Amino acid sequence: MKTIQVDYLARVEGEGALKILFDGDAPSRVELSIFEPPRFFEGFLVGRSVLETPDITARICGICPVAYQMSACHAVENGLGVRLDPQLERLRRLLYCGEWIESHALHMFMLHVPDFLGMQSALDVAKQHPEMVKLGLAVKKAGNAIVSLLGGREVHPINVKVGGFYRLPEPAQMQALLPRLRDALSKMQGAFDWLCELPFPEFERDYEFVALREAGDDAQYPFCEGNITSSKGIDVPAERFEDHFEERHVSHSTALHSVVKERGAYFCGPLARFNLNRDRLRPVARAAADAAGLELPLCNPFKSLLVRAVETLQVLDEAIEIIESYVRPKHPAVDVPLRAGSGYGCTEAPRGILFHRYDFDETGAISLARIVPPTSQNQRTIEEDLFALAPQLVSKEHEAATWLAEQAVRNYDPCISCSTHFLKLEVVRS
Repeated sequence: MKTIQVDYLARVEGEGALKILFDGDAPSRVELSIFEPPRFFEGFLVGRSVLETPDITARICGICPVAYQMSACHAVENGLGVRLDPQLERLRRLLYCGEWIESHALHMFMLHVPDFLGMQSALDVAKQHPEMVKLGLAVKKAGNAIVSLLGGREVHPINVKVGGFYRLPEPAQMQALLPRLRDALSKMQGAFDWLCELPFPEFERDYEFVALREAGDDAQYPFCEGNITSSKGIDVPAERFEDHFEERHVSHSTALHSVVKERGAYFCGPLARFNLNRDRLRPVARAAADAAGLELPLCNPFKSLLVRAVETLQVLDEAIEIIESYVRPKHPAVDVPLRAGSGYGCTEAPRGILFHRYDFDETGAISLARIVPPTSQNQRTIEEDLFALAPQLVSKEHEAATWLAEQAVRNYDPCISCSTHFLKLEVVRS
């Protein structure tokens, strides 16, 4: 019997464990065990007003609170028949740009790059490549500045409401962001070639990619717009999410596994967005993807690092454009009349699609809340990646096997605490 054990998976948000069972040298089962206790946010929401959902759900995650706020707002507005003015929709996209910038920069330069360099942490990277760590922090701070201005603070923003915002920034405040964002865009363009030179393991599988995609000639790379689509034919609005996807309990995890009812595991996040929306990239991001040779279909999850870099260029460029054309709207929000109904919303968190559903009465009191975060949607796919990698893991020395397994998990930038509403690695061969 061979056992490989890692007590905790480093450089992810949350804790979990992994067990791989072998029959000889052939893998027989993989269990990605998420053992953090359930957090009961859906239960907390029952009986509360739908107008409270942005503030409550933002507390689910300190890394991507904007995603929870946006999906909550879209779901409630869907149920109430509320539509925002185009200017307010653009400000929501700007806020989402800020979150993607800071989240992607954190993941790329602090959490995932060490894997490709054979280093334990960003502190080790800083010793050999201090300019890259400083660059990553500067880019992250540019994203934080957007979230702070529009959201009221960097973590768990407080300025978002159903129907828009509580207050809007003055044009001068917005213009003050431009030097930092332009500098961050220049820095990311300079870092992109360095990221492309990292050693990416050869690994591909046939995934079902799932992401939002907007129809029309003027469609944009997805944040809050479009249908839920997949590379195997799904194309439905958010209110039909539950027709095609379901969550299943598994004994080894406090997070549910989300699957396509007809087929099983699917893949959401940057790689899925890229595969389904490459034609929606802005010129600066498209040029980077072309230079890196990122063609469709792109099925190597280790190259999700490069896709995050492309997306960071995309959102920095879009943020600059939105700010340059900013005219302060007359009102920070539209009216939100309450009525009984059900609302559905799906937006693109940095890690993938985030679905919300709320049922509520005529006073706006919630009777049912359902939240499906990206990490629980990717959990089955992560297990299948590890199953496919298992023959390589069992043939490697303990340290090398552990390293590759952790790196494969970090391809998805899992937010484990979000998913509980990893890595103790044990390989058992009989």
